[in-house]
Amino acid sequence: MLVTGGARSGKSAYALTRAGLLPAPRVFIATATAGDSEMASRIAAHRRERGAGFATIEEPLAPAAALAGLDCATGVAVLDCVTLWITNLLARADDPAIAVAITTLAGTIARCEFPVIVVTNEVGWGIVPFDAETRRFRDLLGLANQRLASAVDEVVLMVAGIPVAVKGPR
Repeated sequence: MLVTGGARSGKSAYALTRAGLLPAPRVFIATATAGDSEMASRIAAHRRERGAGFATIEEPLAPAAALAGLDCATGVAVLDCVTLWITNLLARADDPAIAVAITTLAGTIARCEFPVIVVTNEVGWGIVPFDAETRRFRDLLGLANQRLASAVDEVVLMVAGIPVAVKGPR
């Protein structure tokens, strides 16, 4: 499942709720890094919200490897979030390498023997960004969202906390 939407639209809460309906063990793959104290506080708060019901793997650069390394007995994995993952890759890799990483992640998700819930932001509905680096980010995240949406059976768009089925069960 891919859960997308705008910032603060309820994507992560929805993903965790859906994951909570599935059998344990539950794994949370986090792509965020604590670059400053405010982000560290956010990460700590999210860990508290998840509670002991989720094992957390912090993997800011290689979520496909983290997924591939999970036991097939995993009940569900939540990957949160693709947006931060792409951000993490921007300074470390060129666009062709990032495209390969995106394709690898989509293929890994498609092959998983357990449900995977992926959280990402929809950034393509705004204006064309003024600067080249922001356009690069938008383009790569758009590519990731398209490839991931094609790899999953269900896509949900979150609008003001309301899930809207885009692909899959309605």
